[in-house]
Amino acid sequence: MPLTTTRISPDWPCQVKTPGSYDWERSAAKWLRELVPTRYAGYPAFVRHPVLLARHAHIQVQNEIRVARTALQTARADLPGLGLHEGVIEHTIKLYAAEVMQLQHIARSVRAVTQALVEANRQP
Repeated sequence: MPLTTTRISPDWPCQVKTPGSYDWERSAAKWLRELVPTRYAGYPAFVRHPVLLARHAHIQVQNEIRVARTALQTARADLPGLGLHEGVIEHTIKLYAAEVMQLQHIARSVRAVTQALVEANRQP
């Protein structure tokens, strides 16, 4: 198997082997399956074509970012009405902010893996 020219970015997930190494696409597909709902991970098209799985993972993560941002932006207004104490509200706001940051990192990782899969599929 020829090596790809993909450089490993700082966002490359540690669970995925280096592009071009033995079984790297399988490790990429395994990692991507963890990012999508279980029922999607077993669809034959996603199993046969990891780049399709990567596309769906990208969409999934982008939607999760939107949800986390909405939760963060509305927390201060909505949570007091639920009878929560200020300390719980502040903790929850920090949790949502951290989740947005983590999801943004995952999104960058998905982009890096997707690009490597696309490059691997282009090679003869």
